[in-house]
Order: sequence, then C-alpha cells, then structure tokens
Amino acid sequence: MQYDFTKLKNKVKETEEWMKKEYTGIRTGMASPQLLDSVVVESYGQRMPLNQVGSVSIADPKSLLVTPWDASQVKAVEKAITVANLGVSLKTDEKGVRVFFPELTSERREMLMKVAKEKMEQAKITLRTARDEAVKDIETKEKEGGMGEDDKFRFKAEMQKLVDSGNKTLEEIFVKKEKEITA
Repeated sequence: MQYDFTKLKNKVKETEEWMKKEYTGIRTGMASPQLLDSVVVESYGQRMPLNQVGSVSIADPKSLLVTPWDASQVKAVEKAITVANLGVSLKTDEKGVRVFFPELTSERREMLMKVAKEKMEQAKITLRTARDEAVKDIETKEKEGGMGEDDKFRFKAEMQKLVDSGNKTLEEIFVKKEKEITA
C-alpha cells in the first residue's frame, strides 16, 4: 500500500515559490525591477502592469529607469508609481521616469522585518493547512479499510518529514532576506 504525496509536495513547492516571489517585492538596499511588479498603470483606458507599458531597467544600485513604449504614457507611469506608495522619489526626464530608492532607515528596516515575518507566517499557515488535509485523507482511507494502522502511522511520519523539510526551506529563505534587510 502506497500513499500519494504528490498534492502535498506540490503545495510545499508552491508555498516556497510564493514566499520567494513575495520577498522580491520587499525592498532592501539594492534597486531591483521586481520592486515595481505591483505597480498598475492606467493606460489607454485599461489598468495594466507596469512591465506591459514599458521597460524597467537598473540605472544604478539605488535607482531604476522606467521607459514607456509610448512616450505619451510617461505621466501615467509617474502617477501609478506615486499611487503605489513605495516610499521612492521620482524624476521625469526625456528618457522616462527615474525611480530613486532612499537609504533604509532603522525604522524602515524594522517595518520590512515585520512584513517579512508576516509573509513567513502566512507560508507556514499554508503548509499547516496542507498537512491537515493530508492527515484527514490518510485517516479517511484507514477508516474505509484502504490501509492498516501501521501504514497510517508510517504515512503520517512521512508526511511530517515533507512538511518539516518545507518549513526548513521557508526558514532558510527568511534568514537570507533578514540578512539583506539588516545589512
């Protein structure tokens, strides 16, 4: 008798990827184009992600350059970045919009750490929920006579190893981000 852990493994991997993606949006000392992924521009009567309205490139370690495909969209891009409230300053020139990232203050670092911890907790909750679903499934199969009690305990132990491994990976991702924020 074997138990199919594919769903749980996929959920663990999905949660790790989600957390990595969320952490790219948390700004540390370096300017990164992913920091503008959440910006939505009102363009031609539609709301579009910034990366569909123009290109985002790194100008230097503390600034990005947003170059709209259509020069008439510069004001819309500038407004969208301002509305996104990212704590950045902007300068518009003939090339597009320059986005300047200020130095992190200790207050801002604390706030970013708080956000990082919240994301970590959300990810752990997702893993706990996936674990609980797997436990219910294993117990249901045992009650239906599909597996013996020994199998049930073996599958639960195997499942817990998967969840523990996922939590360890999440912890490693968090520690790496923590070092970036405090550096």
